[in-house]
Amino acid sequence: MVKCEVCGVEVYLPFKCIYCGKYYCVNHRLPEAHSCDKLGLIKTEKTWFYKPQKEAVHKPLRFPISTIYLTRKIKKSEFNQLVIAWLVLSFCFSIEALFKSNFLTKFLISLVTLGLGFIAHEITHRNVARFYGCFAEFKLWPLGLIMALIFALISGGKIIFAAPGAVYITPRFFIPVSKDKYGKIALSGPLANIVLALIFLSLTIFNEGLLGSVSLIGFRINIWIAAFNLLPFGPMDGKKVFEWNVIVWGLTTALAWFLLFLPF
Repeated sequence: MVKCEVCGVEVYLPFKCIYCGKYYCVNHRLPEAHSCDKLGLIKTEKTWFYKPQKEAVHKPLRFPISTIYLTRKIKKSEFNQLVIAWLVLSFCFSIEALFKSNFLTKFLISLVTLGLGFIAHEITHRNVARFYGCFAEFKLWPLGLIMALIFALISGGKIIFAAPGAVYITPRFFIPVSKDKYGKIALSGPLANIVLALIFLSLTIFNEGLLGSVSLIGFRINIWIAAFNLLPFGPMDGKKVFEWNVIVWGLTTALAWFLLFLPF
């Protein structure tokens, strides 16, 4: 046992002062309690005060669409495939005048009107896909391209297999795309063609001259692309829309085919 330097009480577990090195009981263990001779040399440590922080607001995890992603340019290979599909389909839509003197005129009109419809269809697909945080890329379907030529040649341009390719949707961050989003992305393309067809239809009032011919051909081409792409099988947009919402698919398809069979 050790005696306390102040009161003389014997203790089994004495407290040793870290400043003067002497032993004390529990009552005199602090430097102030035993009047430590080193007390004046003790430096007062800096007192730290707690500063309240701003309240943290935890929001649900969300994957933003970055500016880099939104401004992603069309790859050269994708652009080449779009041009090939555009040229082949333009030829197919003008094939009924293949051995006539007005073939070149009809081919050029098809190039312009189909080009507008093709661009509207694919760009709308891409923009809606990007809105939902997905990558969208057009890929040529060689079999569809061959079938387009065969159908056009056999039918004399009356039946066109208007599916030379498709826009493939890849989810960003590897998160699966829901049927709801997939269906809306697929529906956007045919809807763009229906809107463009209605614009051309409104211009058919000028039924004389070049503008009337361009408007009529533009209407027929765009409404055919919309109606054909809404078929619910294969790589068509209609299959994805059908799997998402049968009613939406039915109403859109009915509108497209109704406009297709308008008497002109």
